[in-house]
Amino acid sequence: MTDTIKRRGFLQKSATLGLGAAAASTLAAPAIAQAAPNIRWRLTSGFPNSLDTIYGGAVYAAEQVKAMTGGKFEIQVFQGGEIVPGPQALDAVAGNTVEIAHTCGYYFTGKDPAFAIGSAIPFGMNSRLQNAWLYHGGGNEAYDDFLKGHGLMARPGGATGSQMGGWFRKEINSLADLKGVKMRIAGVAGDVMARLGVVPQQLPGGDIYPALERGTIDAAEWVGPYDDERLGFYQIAPYYYYPSFWEGGLTVHFFINPAEWEKLPEEYKAVLDAAFHAANINMQSLYDVKNTTAIRELVGKGAQLRPLPRDVMDEAYTQTFALYEEYGQKSPAWAKIYPQWKKFRDEGMEWFRVAEFSYDSYVFGAQAAGK
Repeated sequence: MTDTIKRRGFLQKSATLGLGAAAASTLAAPAIAQAAPNIRWRLTSGFPNSLDTIYGGAVYAAEQVKAMTGGKFEIQVFQGGEIVPGPQALDAVAGNTVEIAHTCGYYFTGKDPAFAIGSAIPFGMNSRLQNAWLYHGGGNEAYDDFLKGHGLMARPGGATGSQMGGWFRKEINSLADLKGVKMRIAGVAGDVMARLGVVPQQLPGGDIYPALERGTIDAAEWVGPYDDERLGFYQIAPYYYYPSFWEGGLTVHFFINPAEWEKLPEEYKAVLDAAFHAANINMQSLYDVKNTTAIRELVGKGAQLRPLPRDVMDEAYTQTFALYEEYGQKSPAWAKIYPQWKKFRDEGMEWFRVAEFSYDSYVFGAQAAGK
């Protein structure tokens, strides 16, 4: 058989196979589409839609889910307060008023301090170590085991990176200057600051500026430069402190009703997990870009950047770990999760000191020196 005839036969056979594959694909696509159910979930956010990056994490995930399912699975996002107030978000999920919420676990430490450990606690891990613990260090499993008792499950769905230490009307030069300061600060961080003499107040993001304006509070922390600029805190409280020792790496979670999750086809569960992973990475990346610009703008508008005094940091560190011991005595869930969290944190920090910290310290110093 000549080479020409061989090639002609191969091409004819390939064309036939190609038509068969195309026909199979044409037949399979409608069958899959017909098999996939139409599902509509409602999501209550813990944030106002004016804070487009942190609120936008839920919107971003919903868009990914809709795109990946060809519109068969839709999640309608409601800002905090539209369906239920932010402090009732988890009760709404557990009671199946909504199928899902997007909020911070540490807002609910009044129920149990263990709610905070999945999101951020003082002197915890940075965002990379936090993700490592949650995804591959047993954190998600430990958190879900705890949440099961509250009729919930959760997935990481947003990160802010290390946050700022807040806005103060008056300069803080020492630990003594914190005594009696009324500060908007939530959860475990509020418990620590109370031990430093602060009077903690828990307020939603949209209520902070009016409280500062009226003098109901003297100081406030939220996230970082981008959100803080949008909220206008610099107009009333000019002293901007860093770092936020209570949020070295915040994780925002999607809290889900387990019964509704189990009703989903396996493909939709995979879609949700992929969308949540994407939202987690996307939020962190957006904040890293937006904060870089916003910090310059805030300084240009008169914000006075200040490091928290060393005696504040030292006393906070001491009080934090004393508090954790007390939590372990009153919360069985904390006593169960905290030891493995602490072990992962300590060993992770040992490794990060070798490469990450040494690299960052040198290159940040070199850049600041104009090299």
